[in-house]
Amino acid sequence: MVVAVGIYFRVAPGVRVRLTSSGVRTSIGPREARVHIGGGYRPGVSTGAGPFTLYHSIGSTRRKPSARHVEVSSVAAAATSAGPTQRPAQRQTVSAKAAEAGQMAAAFEAIEGLHRHAVDPVTPPVAPPAPAVDEAAIRERHRAEALRGIGFWKHSERVTAEKQAAADADAEIAAEHAELERQHQATQAELDARWNELLANDSDVVLATLNEAFESGGMHAAAVSVEGAEASIAVILPGEDVIPERLPSTTAAGNISLRKTTKIEAAGIYLAAICGHSLAAVREALAVAPGLAAVRVVAVRHGASDVYGHPRLECMLVATFSRDSLNGIDWAHAGSIDIMDQCATDVSKNLGSRTKSIEPIDLSEEPDLTNLVSSIDVEV
Repeated sequence: MVVAVGIYFRVAPGVRVRLTSSGVRTSIGPREARVHIGGGYRPGVSTGAGPFTLYHSIGSTRRKPSARHVEVSSVAAAATSAGPTQRPAQRQTVSAKAAEAGQMAAAFEAIEGLHRHAVDPVTPPVAPPAPAVDEAAIRERHRAEALRGIGFWKHSERVTAEKQAAADADAEIAAEHAELERQHQATQAELDARWNELLANDSDVVLATLNEAFESGGMHAAAVSVEGAEASIAVILPGEDVIPERLPSTTAAGNISLRKTTKIEAAGIYLAAICGHSLAAVREALAVAPGLAAVRVVAVRHGASDVYGHPRLECMLVATFSRDSLNGIDWAHAGSIDIMDQCATDVSKNLGSRTKSIEPIDLSEEPDLTNLVSSIDVEV
């Protein structure tokens, strides 16, 4: 089943989004004057006072293990504690199965929690305090210069010289304090101006901020465009090989069991991975760009290469999230698929009717979406 409602994208002329093995890189401008963002390059908006960037790293929170993980861990612990009553070969088999069960449970939990990473909204930048003035050094320098050539026995001359040196030192100290304060205020004014541009959704500032945040957080995502209070981002997804081949469970007797993942289960896990990666990028974008009211995400994955050996991308999901729709969500418990179903608008995805497996979206009648996907360069 394909759902598509009101999907519009606009990629500015000369803008390419490049996804590489080391991260994401966006190139803006003609070949002879192109700005590169991400992929190992520190992005920024050039100003008269130097580069400026705003970003906040995404963090991670520790979560309680899922029930499935707790079950597997407890079974593995029981198997380990029961080891001395078993033969060595039996203990080795149980230990290997417990280790594999733990790995499968960890893989499942990682996919399940992709969207739960904590994000901290950015706050207005504050210029670092002005450096301290070394008043003692200044006073000592003026005193030494004033007394140079005046003999120790010329008491009155020395007193007069020291008074003048103190006055000159006070004047220099005051001037230096004033200059440092002027520089501090100028830096703060520049930061305030860029913050206001971020709040006003200045396209260049928001693009640089989003891409810096994605790169800093290790996300395979890139900002594509900003129109008004809405940003469009591209997210590159892993392939279906991230799905655990087997899922851990226990038998009625309490023994560890590793059963093959069914097609329906695999489809659900992969859909959760798609939704999780998309939501993680959307949450980060809304956190670091407080002026945005909505984020449109296009999730793509590597497809088969064309006849020329060039990598192609398959579009797996398109959705729009408003800031308001994500406020108040119980991120610790809500699943990524449920959040997608209940909060996203303008959704386009292609779900099979029988196994509910998600398939690439047919872009033959989606020229705007085709243009956006074709603007993404893939490098390995």
